[in-house]
Amino acid sequence: MMMAVLSSFWRDQRGVAGAEMALMTPLLLILMFAPMELGNFYWSQHKISKGVRDASRYAARLPFAVFEDYECGDEIADAVIATPIKNLALSGAINGGTAKIQDWDLDDVAIFKICRDQALDGSGDNFVNTGIYTGVANAPIVRVEAVVTYPSLFESLGFDATDIQMTAHSESAVMGL
Repeated sequence: MMMAVLSSFWRDQRGVAGAEMALMTPLLLILMFAPMELGNFYWSQHKISKGVRDASRYAARLPFAVFEDYECGDEIADAVIATPIKNLALSGAINGGTAKIQDWDLDDVAIFKICRDQALDGSGDNFVNTGIYTGVANAPIVRVEAVVTYPSLFESLGFDATDIQMTAHSESAVMGL
């Protein structure tokens, strides 16, 4: 009798499709939503990189006098100088606006003056000694950096991305135009 019940249970095909669907649904959802999340990550990273690059190019065109009060390696914290540069990185406009990335704010962007004062040949001369850099010791280079927490598309569904940090930096030689 027990064998007959087990044999009947084993051959019964009712509900098989539902069980297979229940097993496959999580995989199908992952295959559907993971590319969207990955694409959003790359798009967000691109927007940060582009914003930082634009900000460093803008800062590089500021007059040499802006950078004279800072030592090599110092962060440029003067709000009159730094705020337009940070606004450009965040929103694409020096007057500010909506940030390109959710929860990206001015504190996530840092601006530094760095210097290259060694020649490539090791002679100790300035690394550039022509054009607008003639006679300029420690030719200034501006470096703009950003560290932003990744804003996940599916955070409301339980995907915790608060540990994922997107970073970007860009350097441009100050031209003083």
